Amino acid sequence: MTRDDYRAIADAIAADIEHGRLRPGEQLPTQRAFARRRGIAPSTATRVYRELARRGLTTGEVGRGTFVRAGRSARDEARDGRVALAEPGTGPVDLELNYPAVPEQLAQLAGALAQLLRPDVLGEALRPVGVAGTAAAREAFAALASASCGGREADPGSLLFAGNGRQAVAAALSALAAPGQRVGVEETTYPVVKAIAGQAGVRLVPLPVDEEGLVPEAVAAAHRAAPLRALYVQPRLHNPLGVSLPEARAAELAQAVRRLDLPVVEDAVWSFLCPGTTAFASYAPERTVLVDSLSKRLGAGLNVGFAVVPEGLRERTAGALRSGGATPSGFALEAAVRWIGDGTVEAVAAAKRADAMERQDLAREVLAPRRVRADRRSYVLWWPLAAPWRSETFVAAAARAGISVTPAEAFAVDPRRSPAAVRIALASPPLPVLARALAELARIEAAGPEAD
Repeated sequence: MTRDDYRAIADAIAADIEHGRLRPGEQLPTQRAFARRRGIAPSTATRVYRELARRGLTTGEVGRGTFVRAGRSARDEARDGRVALAEPGTGPVDLELNYPAVPEQLAQLAGALAQLLRPDVLGEALRPVGVAGTAAAREAFAALASASCGGREADPGSLLFAGNGRQAVAAALSALAAPGQRVGVEETTYPVVKAIAGQAGVRLVPLPVDEEGLVPEAVAAAHRAAPLRALYVQPRLHNPLGVSLPEARAAELAQAVRRLDLPVVEDAVWSFLCPGTTAFASYAPERTVLVDSLSKRLGAGLNVGFAVVPEGLRERTAGALRSGGATPSGFALEAAVRWIGDGTVEAVAAAKRADAMERQDLAREVLAPRRVRADRRSYVLWWPLAAPWRSETFVAAAARAGISVTPAEAFAVDPRRSPAAVRIALASPPLPVLARALAELARIEAAGPEAD
C-alpha cells in the first residue's frame, strides 16, 4: 500500500462524517478490527486513524477508543468565516460550499430588520406561523414565484412554507412516495436529496442525463422496469452539472410525465440566477411541486423555504410539512415579506447574478483550455478530470494544498457509476483568492497524481 492509499481511505471516512453517515460521538472500530474489515495492514490502519485525528475529525480516549469528534474542525470554522481565507497551501480555501454574498447586501437587508424591532411589530412577528404562512406572505411569495416561473402567475393559495428549502423538498417527496417506493432522479444530483431519500426510506432511481439534461425516454424506461412514484429534477442551473433544459426538452419531458401520470418535484433554488427562463412547472403545472427558498438569494441564516403546490397535491404536502415539524419562522417570514416588497430581494439577486458571471469568466480564463462544464450564470463548475486522475485522489491532493472541492461521488446516485470529476463552488472566497486557488488546482491536475 502506497503513501496515498491510506489517505484515500481517510478521505472516504471523512466523506462519511461530512455527509452524516458517521455521526458526532459515534465510535470507530478498533484499529485491528478496521484493518480486518478493510483488508489492509494494521500499520496502514494506524496511519488512517492518525490522519483523521490530524484533520480534527476524530478524537481518541485512552481505554475507550476512537470517536467521531463532536467539536468543530478548522474546515468548519473556515466555512463560517472564523478563519480568514488564505492563499492555497497556507489556509483553507472553501470551494465546496456555495453561499453567495455581495458587499452591498447587508446594508440593504438592515432596513427591513430595523423596522421589525419596533415592539409591536416584533411581537406580531414572533407569533407562531403555520405552513400556509400569512396572507401577506402568500401574496409576496406568489409574486416572487411568478418571476421564478418565467412569468406564469402563481396563485397565492398554492403557496406553502417551510423553515428552508430542504424541508420543503423532504415534505414534497414524502407526500408523493412511501418508504420502499421508487423516485426517479438525475443520475448526478444534489447530495442532500440522497440523504432525504435515505431517511424517508425512498429508493432513488438514477436516470441518464445528456448535454440537454434529463432524458425523457430514460424516465419511461425506468417506469416500465418498475413503477416510479415521482420525479425529482433540477431543470434550471442543475447542481452540480450547470445544465438547463431547453424548451423543447422540457416540453418533451412534460409530455412523458403526463403519459406516465408521474408527479414532479422541481428544485428551483438557483433559478433566481436565470430570470426570464421558464420553469418546468409551467409545462406541467397540474403535477409539479416547485420548491424554492431564500437561502441563496439572501442568506442561509434567516431563511424561508416555499413551495408552489398544485391543488391535487396541496393537502398531502401540507400534512407532510406539519408532521415533519417544518413550519416557517414567523420572524423570517415577516422579514422576507418586507424585503420582497421593498425590492431588496431583487436588488440582491441582481448583484449576485453579476457576481456569478464575473466568477465564471474568471474560472474559464484560469482553467483554459481544460474541459469544464458550466453555465455562465451559475455559481458551480463541473470539472471532468484528465486520466489517470480519480476524483478522490484529486480531492485529497487539493486538500493538501489547502483547497476543498467536492468529489463526483458525493453527487452520484449510484457510486458505481461515478465519473472522475469534481465540482467547484465559486461563491465563497474573494475573487483574488479564488483566482489563486483555481490556478493551484490547474497546476495539480496538469502535474498528475504521480507528482503529488
